[in-house]
Amino acid sequence: MEGKLYNMTRTIEHFINGKTVSPTSNNTCSDTNPATGELLAEVSMDEVSAAGAAVKAASAAYRGWSETPVGDRCQVLFRYKELLEQHFDELTQMIVDEHGKTTAEARGDVRRGIDCVEYACGAPSLMMGRTLPRIAVSTSFSREREEGIPLDSSLERVPIGVCVGITPFNFPIMVPLWMWPMAVACGNTFVLKPSEKVSLCALREVELAHEAGLPAGVLNMVTGGPDIVNHLLTCDEVKAVSFVGSTAVAKHIYTTASTAGKRVQCMAGAKNTMIIMPDANQDAAIDGVISSSMGNTGQRCLAGSVAVLVGDAPEWFVTKIVEAAKQIKTTKGDEAGCTMGPLIDESSVERVTKAIEGGVAAGADLLLDGRNINRSGFVGPTIFDNVPHDSALAMEEIFGPVLSILRVDTLDEAIAVTQRSPYGNMAVMFTDSGYAANKFKDTAGAGMIGINVGVPAPMAVFPFCGWKDSFFGTLHSNGEDSVRFYTEGRILVSRWF
Repeated sequence: MEGKLYNMTRTIEHFINGKTVSPTSNNTCSDTNPATGELLAEVSMDEVSAAGAAVKAASAAYRGWSETPVGDRCQVLFRYKELLEQHFDELTQMIVDEHGKTTAEARGDVRRGIDCVEYACGAPSLMMGRTLPRIAVSTSFSREREEGIPLDSSLERVPIGVCVGITPFNFPIMVPLWMWPMAVACGNTFVLKPSEKVSLCALREVELAHEAGLPAGVLNMVTGGPDIVNHLLTCDEVKAVSFVGSTAVAKHIYTTASTAGKRVQCMAGAKNTMIIMPDANQDAAIDGVISSSMGNTGQRCLAGSVAVLVGDAPEWFVTKIVEAAKQIKTTKGDEAGCTMGPLIDESSVERVTKAIEGGVAAGADLLLDGRNINRSGFVGPTIFDNVPHDSALAMEEIFGPVLSILRVDTLDEAIAVTQRSPYGNMAVMFTDSGYAANKFKDTAGAGMIGINVGVPAPMAVFPFCGWKDSFFGTLHSNGEDSVRFYTEGRILVSRWF
């Protein structure tokens, strides 16, 4: 890829057993720049044979890699981290071009991904088990000494085998790095199936891993759609599946893979609430709500899309939030002054536009209309006030730059709004009251809580803790949960005569 980021005429290759493999299927979809409509590449969608080959390569590589000392495995990741730093600007620009993020958002995507690699480099410590010598004394064997022979017991953490990651478009670099670095650091091998909308970013990420010295077959990548995913979910050699995406797809993946006997973690959709108390620091609340609701063009599962105003908070919040949103510059992500990019594709534009139309039909007050941007691929900041509490605007994920304002009289009413949601990714409160913050934290019903923080995204050392219909599984991504997900506990009980 030296000299240019993309080959505009190519079909994106699979990466299997340490090398790129050209697809043979003619069924492709277009990977385009969402800001310009420019074709970047074609993506193979239904080559099941490639998925099978990737799993076989991962399975063949597993024994050798799992027997490689964990410190040696992590040395590869140390080199990989350095390569990511060296290629930081290249990866940033790829995200801007392929996803549409602003340059600042793209840099954040890469940085958070590097944080995950750095955490995985700690696998020698993270995988350490526990030992308890002389846990008991055995006297049941005639050859034993009269006083008995001590029993020792220990817990070891060992890899599980071939793992699969199915990743979304909205964080092209970071989300794959949630998964495979920890998986391979723990001694597993991996097959990555990225979103067809950002496959160039994923392929570059995989290429750099092999430049760092990752052995052939340890990390593989295939492109494709539902047929590819379903094959990976049911393949006998696959032991674990990680997924990030919509709740509807998450339910399918969780059910299918679990039925096939796989270990599964599915990070799913959300409808996140932000409570604004009357005593909140006004500037902090406005900045936090803007960044949460409009950041990444609203295309993230930690987007705060519902603002619940308590008491007289509307007296200052409504005017200020509209004025702040009007300052957002919506254009191509790497243009000067850009603070919000396009939606990922035209189907997303149509979906968000329909959601806005539905809000108008439901009787909500449209204070700022993002449909006024006369540019293909874009929807601007949109704000509704007096949103009916039972409307789609208040209850359903939009995945776009749309903020819905609900009004309530009391803190208890505001908390009830968060509690009734079927989702439980995050909930946020802006307040100066410790009492209100603590009550909210304990009762909101979400796995990630923000107090005077618009996007309570955990760093890599903590798990990404969605609840309710925002997560399916038992062990979350990142943090110690990821170590437990990608390893199996093994108990050793021993005695020596």
